[in-house]
Amino acid sequence: MPSDDFYRVSRLPPYVLSEVVALKNAARKAGEDIVDLGMGNPDDRPPDFLIQHLHKAIDNPRNHRYSVSRGIYKLRLAISDWYNRRYDIKLDPDKEAIVTIGAKEGISHLMLAMLAPGDKVLVPDPTYPIHTYSVIIAGGDVVSVPIGPGQDFFENLKQATEKSWPRPKVMMLCFPSNPTTQVVDRAFFQKVIDFAAEYDMWVIHDLAYADLCFDGYEAPSILQAKGARERAVEVFSMSKSYNMPGWRVGFVVGNEKLVNALARLKGYFDYGIFQPIQITAIHALNSSSETPEKICDTYRQRRDWLCTGLNRAGWPVEPPKATMFVWAPIPEEFKKMGSMEFSKLLLREAKVAVSPGVGFGANGEGFVRFALIENRHRINQAVRGIKKALQGGSGDE
Repeated sequence: MPSDDFYRVSRLPPYVLSEVVALKNAARKAGEDIVDLGMGNPDDRPPDFLIQHLHKAIDNPRNHRYSVSRGIYKLRLAISDWYNRRYDIKLDPDKEAIVTIGAKEGISHLMLAMLAPGDKVLVPDPTYPIHTYSVIIAGGDVVSVPIGPGQDFFENLKQATEKSWPRPKVMMLCFPSNPTTQVVDRAFFQKVIDFAAEYDMWVIHDLAYADLCFDGYEAPSILQAKGARERAVEVFSMSKSYNMPGWRVGFVVGNEKLVNALARLKGYFDYGIFQPIQITAIHALNSSSETPEKICDTYRQRRDWLCTGLNRAGWPVEPPKATMFVWAPIPEEFKKMGSMEFSKLLLREAKVAVSPGVGFGANGEGFVRFALIENRHRINQAVRGIKKALQGGSGDE
């Protein structure tokens, strides 16, 4: 019988978050009403005008043929125009922009294009799992860089780099951060690019939450930093900004060599996104900012409802300035349980599903992540269940 020792599969660690998902699914099968605040899966539909554009594009027989792997030109042009309007960054749609089948595909294939076995990549800890797993799948080695409260990110970055040999080839970043919701300013990105230049490495920045910013905060682009085009690319997804998660539209922009490497690899793997979806994405990017602003306001309201409710329930939580998440420190009396067991407690006693912080990296321990993907009624229901669970349990189980 052939060996089932598959190299890349065997390198993948257990997916920690799957344990809570399995428990949630089992509870629902048993008839329990679970408020799911676990996965960051937008719950609203895209705007009506985009649905109408999609229908119109579908009715055109020419749009059902194979498309192009790097994305149709007009979509790459719309992406470039979006960056110019938003960040005053002028991109060449032929050389510095490529459409991807969502951000995860773009990041994963970019890692596969860039890395040789054993190449080291600096990855924040905690972080969105694909930032770590894409490196592992590509045969690279992850060098964790702690982020979060009380951490000096650049000191951690320096130590991680200088303790590594060979030196890291790539730095992976995500701000506003998933899961920690941490935000940064333009000066931060300039320090990142200067650091990358000093140690001669590439930078990949995941900007998935650029449109979900609150209280006057505006998320910068790493490409605004001087010298960024020489060594950085940025990844964006339309999933959150336009309620299009299932449409799988993302893009990578920036350094010409990295964009070309991704384009060459993708040319062997796919023929691009279904063309009516690409055409509709053009209309989304070329439309006014009203749509993402409305969606952002929905998440801001949900943030306020959840954080206000948790604080009233005796769980101190600071409202985030960005993303569709709340990164909450486990209440002191429950900390010794750890994030996995505490998440199970909330599922069992509060009937609320959250993501344990440890699922995003070792430094995520001590936290849980709430996704703001339910309406006010369901959020209030979740808060009532959590309050009951916190009052009923001592954390000794």
